[in-house]
Amino acid sequence: MKSSISPDPALESQIAAVRGFSRFYTRKLGIIEPKLLHSPWTLQEARIIYELAQHESCTATDLVGTLGLDAGFLSRTLQALQRRQIVARKPSKADRRVTELALTAKGRAAFAELDSRSRNEIAALLSGLDIDARAAVVNAMTTIAHTLEPPAQKPTGFLLRSHRPGDIGWVTSRHGALYAQEYGWDISFEALVAEIAAQFVRSYDPSREHCWIAEIDGEPAGSIFLVKASDDVAKLRLLLVDKKARGLGVGRALTEQCIRFAKDAGYSSITLWTQSILVAARGIYQRAGFRRVKEEKHHSFGVDLVGETWEMKL
Repeated sequence: MKSSISPDPALESQIAAVRGFSRFYTRKLGIIEPKLLHSPWTLQEARIIYELAQHESCTATDLVGTLGLDAGFLSRTLQALQRRQIVARKPSKADRRVTELALTAKGRAAFAELDSRSRNEIAALLSGLDIDARAAVVNAMTTIAHTLEPPAQKPTGFLLRSHRPGDIGWVTSRHGALYAQEYGWDISFEALVAEIAAQFVRSYDPSREHCWIAEIDGEPAGSIFLVKASDDVAKLRLLLVDKKARGLGVGRALTEQCIRFAKDAGYSSITLWTQSILVAARGIYQRAGFRRVKEEKHHSFGVDLVGETWEMKL
């Protein structure tokens, strides 16, 4: 007689919930349509175009590993994209036996159009939600992704150093990219960061102002600035922790470094401006001893936000 295993009612219910969500989400994003986002491209073609746009060049083997596609299917799709002058092939400079793939100028234009359509589609999806609901949706997605596919093991250490040539450009670029990716902020935020950073360089007073860069394996991974607001008040600005450095205590270390410097420089208090949706940063400030003293709704960087002023007495 064959033994039978009793079904787990809870598991069966969870399986049904996941399948139901999968159907809902693919329909919501239009993934099951013949062409993605009403573009000329199928989902798989769009995935290939997107991946190639992230690199100067790569190989078909790279794409198979990254996208999890069948090698034969990928080869046929690449041939079709090449016929449409989206993808170009060329021998590798390092090894002439290897063929590298890259987007053509027409391919990069196609990517820009796809990227814009995707962003507008998601913006439309989220714009009907209030700030808290949007944060809840994004946090839930992050939880799903990190639970089903945990991030690669993080580095174990970092160092803090003073800024040097090239760092200010990195701060501006990384702020613009990360906040666009994670919160949908437009390029006006990058412009603001550029203005703040340029003003810091132009009026830099090393006795009362400073920029620290967190570094991992010789590469920038975080930043923070302390600038003079008045003789008695310092302002903390541009705290950033790159994705690869999160969970290591980088934000806390940068903030504590600012506080120590402000005390030594003779300031009586530190102020900062942040947004209510920046939950991780707000937690760092609160644990460091800052207190929220003001909040105000505003529309900036292409989105509705709640700005907050925080202060710390030294």
